[in-house]
Amino acid sequence: MTLSPSRLDALDWASLEQQLDQHGCAIIRSLLRTETCERLSALYPQTEPFRSQVIMARHGFGRGEYKYFSYPLPAPVERLRTALYPRLVPLANRWYERMGLAQRFPATHAEFIQRCHAAGQQRPTPLLLQYGPQDYNCLHQDLYGEQVFPLQVALLLSQPGRDFTGGEFVLTEQRPRMQSRPQVLDLQKGDAVIFAVNQRPVKGVRGDYRVTMRHGVSRLHSGNRHTLGIIFHDAS
Repeated sequence: MTLSPSRLDALDWASLEQQLDQHGCAIIRSLLRTETCERLSALYPQTEPFRSQVIMARHGFGRGEYKYFSYPLPAPVERLRTALYPRLVPLANRWYERMGLAQRFPATHAEFIQRCHAAGQQRPTPLLLQYGPQDYNCLHQDLYGEQVFPLQVALLLSQPGRDFTGGEFVLTEQRPRMQSRPQVLDLQKGDAVIFAVNQRPVKGVRGDYRVTMRHGVSRLHSGNRHTLGIIFHDAS
């Protein structure tokens, strides 16, 4: 089993929500077992599980490549997407309320995907990324249409210092009338990071204001790095 409900139930979600409120991100240590990481990484050379491949340099996205999974998603990816979503919905709805946005998100991922498909967003967005020496991912946001779930998850499938060097996960926060704030996250194999897709609310002296988040990966110095990305909305 890739991810048991009891493993998720045992997490301190109140603390994770507090970290997301404060920093726009939160790390879950050792969410995936080593064998699961290796099984997912081994999918990359295959053709069948994927709908498309993107070579980053061709589009100015950086260097490296990634593949989007096709439906039906591989069982481990589907379980992660389905199990994580309902635990993030309360925070997502609270963020939208604080930002003055009218949309609210349904309790289950199946209901949200129905909403995406009704809006013409029918292509799955979970993806597997592969980086080699000198590869990197420019700062970006994973927005694929009008339906956007405000949180996403990245899971590191390789071990820093053994499988690769460099290649840190980077977040930036663009604050109104201020310079951007960077964060470099210390992730280990099997760790998951939850982070804001686009905007999130921050408390100020005059109430909440919005900050814009972007994420990327710094240049790899050596080795190979695989990452699983779980995006909850589909693409048009």
